[in-house]
Amino acid sequence: MICEVCDCEKIIPLWQEAFGDSEEDIIFFLKKCVNKKCIGYYEDNTLVSMLFLVDCILNDERCKYVYAACTSSKSQGNGFMTNLLNYCKKNYKKVCLIPANESLIDYYKAREFTKEADIKNLTFIESDEIKEYLFDGCSLEKPIVLFYKGE
Repeated sequence: MICEVCDCEKIIPLWQEAFGDSEEDIIFFLKKCVNKKCIGYYEDNTLVSMLFLVDCILNDERCKYVYAACTSSKSQGNGFMTNLLNYCKKNYKKVCLIPANESLIDYYKAREFTKEADIKNLTFIESDEIKEYLFDGCSLEKPIVLFYKGE
């Protein structure tokens, strides 16, 4: 089942497992990032996959930015993230992300995030501290923005 997630008690452990961030850093993001929504996939009442959608502007158009997309290690390979991404594409006209590494470029392109934009064309209406979070975590030598744009 896919639904909005507001419970920090469910978000924090999954985020920590996936990214290794401290509880303090995660809480800082959750409190300070104003224009966000967490969408999660539940299996047997357990949050097994999630992503954040942060309001942004890409190429002068409103867009939703996918951030902190992750699936619990026990649940990987079951298509939960694909389902979340499909939910986003169905419910939002334009969705973008910055792949964290080379392998994720192919992963997201296979899920219809095939259009590319220069990272300079992505802006957030957030504090500078939160903007750092949103651009952090990419190991690509030249980061790119991949996006899906519906009809």
